Amino acid sequence: MSPKQHLPANAFDAAPGLPGPLPAGEHILWQGRPCGFGIAFRALHLRLVGLWFSGLALWAALPPAVNGHWSEAVVLAAPTLGIGAGAVALLALLGWLSARTTTYTITNRRVVMRVGIALPMTLNLPFALVEAAESRVYSDGSADLPLRLRTGNRVAYLHLWPHARPWQVNRPQPMLRSVPKGSEVAQILARALSAHRELPEEAAGPVQLRPRAALAPRLATAS
Repeated sequence: MSPKQHLPANAFDAAPGLPGPLPAGEHILWQGRPCGFGIAFRALHLRLVGLWFSGLALWAALPPAVNGHWSEAVVLAAPTLGIGAGAVALLALLGWLSARTTTYTITNRRVVMRVGIALPMTLNLPFALVEAAESRVYSDGSADLPLRLRTGNRVAYLHLWPHARPWQVNRPQPMLRSVPKGSEVAQILARALSAHRELPEEAAGPVQLRPRAALAPRLATAS
């Protein structure tokens, strides 16, 4: 009788954020989550919502305040400010939940995006489907890394959001949003894409992550 062969305990276990065990020859280069405040401020526009409700409250309170009726001004502004505070808190919670339920993975062969709060989904993006990549680094060090897919490959914008490049609805671009230490992650992705292009079956030239200088960040956020 031949001796029993024991497989490693993790032979059939997938790493967190991956749909299954990696095949032979594939390994993880980077894995992480987006910044919750980045999603809240940049995707859910938390600051704009706060300014909107503040403006409404000021508009309601200004006439009595001009006439010196401060108590009336407070009474008129309080409901709007209360609703606005609730809206801002809800957006902050959604941003935090979105970040906690998202895992981005870069391997030497693909990008994997595990996203979704109520209905999680996994998006596999082999490098062969990626036509180009860009980077947008913010003042806090985080970065957005959109991926432009080759023609004929399409993912619904609503399925991707908020992990999609804004306003690219006709040709949606998956995006690693608000990635911490964005410059380092961008370099990892650039090297992986370039290495893939150098394989015999990929005759295209080396890939570079082009900084989107024309879209310089306008919003400085704090942790």
